[in-house]
Amino acid sequence: MVTLQTAENALKNVYLGVVANQLNINANPLLAKIKHSSKDVWGKEVRKLAPFGINGGIGAGSETDALPTASGNGYVQFVAELKNLYGKIEISDKAVRASANNIGAFVNLLSDEMEGLVKASSFNLGRMLYGDGTGLLATVSSVNSNKVTCDKVNNLIEGMLIDVYTGEAKSNTAPLKITYVDRVNKTFTYSSSASITVKSGDKLYVQGSKDFEITGLGRIFDSSATSIYGVSKTDYPWLNPYVSSSETEISDILIQKAVDFLDMNVDSQINFITCSSQVRRAYQEYLGAYRRNIDITELEGGYKTITHNGIPVVADRFVDDDTMYLLNTNDFTIHELCDWKWLEGEDGRIIKQNQGYPTYSATLVKYAELICDKPCGQAKISGIKATVSNPFASQITVNTTDASGSDI
Repeated sequence: MVTLQTAENALKNVYLGVVANQLNINANPLLAKIKHSSKDVWGKEVRKLAPFGINGGIGAGSETDALPTASGNGYVQFVAELKNLYGKIEISDKAVRASANNIGAFVNLLSDEMEGLVKASSFNLGRMLYGDGTGLLATVSSVNSNKVTCDKVNNLIEGMLIDVYTGEAKSNTAPLKITYVDRVNKTFTYSSSASITVKSGDKLYVQGSKDFEITGLGRIFDSSATSIYGVSKTDYPWLNPYVSSSETEISDILIQKAVDFLDMNVDSQINFITCSSQVRRAYQEYLGAYRRNIDITELEGGYKTITHNGIPVVADRFVDDDTMYLLNTNDFTIHELCDWKWLEGEDGRIIKQNQGYPTYSATLVKYAELICDKPCGQAKISGIKATVSNPFASQITVNTTDASGSDI
């Protein structure tokens, strides 16, 4: 007979390992390239020494001169608080009892819940990788009843629960539920039962997540941020990455210029390129226009993608339409207190009744933060046009007469 203890055992012994692997590797192509480590975690913080420059104790001289003056490596300490990442499933008492004598139905019940949890967690982990840590999803442009137009909707998805902020003040008492996202017109609709009026200029965040998300690429490339990981960019200018923002067409030369700059100036070897699907299409168009072969490679997790000189070029929904990132993923580490675990009570139980409701819930948790050891070794190109010019257009001749020589 199926009981709550049966469900607990299944969640601990069967599902946990599979879910952890899916979230660490299969959630996002970039996430799959980043290493995980419990090193440098001290209590609730990550404290990590990041080296910069080289050892200065070298030189040349005569056989009777003094030896070079010693000068050790340069280090700066990064300090960042571990972020609390949660995923919650819920099962009704009625569903548990209905499947008590049918193990197949019970397995399907748990599998459906876990698949939903993995899907939601994968979406949000991928989104956080490109965020700035504030959790900002979008800014409202205009509102028509419960239909909202935003500056972008790539961070939004049906079923998401969001908070609305006017300035620094939260406007809603209960989270709004997104019921539909129109990705062509950049609008979304929220549940009409919500007791709140959304206004132009409001900012949207995942429920309860404002300023609590991991530090993603958005913060590394935020030119308005004066510090990162507790270190001043003014005192240490090498923290500033390579940025190109001039409107331009995509080309191998544009990409190679950034790759060469990082290689020659900061000794950073780019091994991963990520961009929007719009930019990837433009790059494919460029390769086709110049009669180039398009090489395909397969990444960890089963992702297949095109390459630039052997470097994978991956399209990601969370990258802005006109943007490409060039990264050395060896410089990134997800520092974690532990891998994904079920939140346990004092009695060791992971499935708990929701007080006052005939439902049970279990919460998956991870305490982690993303650190880039070498922000200056990364690059961002923005302002990339959606199409490229046809280099052979001037060589095309249009025949304007028919076979008899008459004008068409």
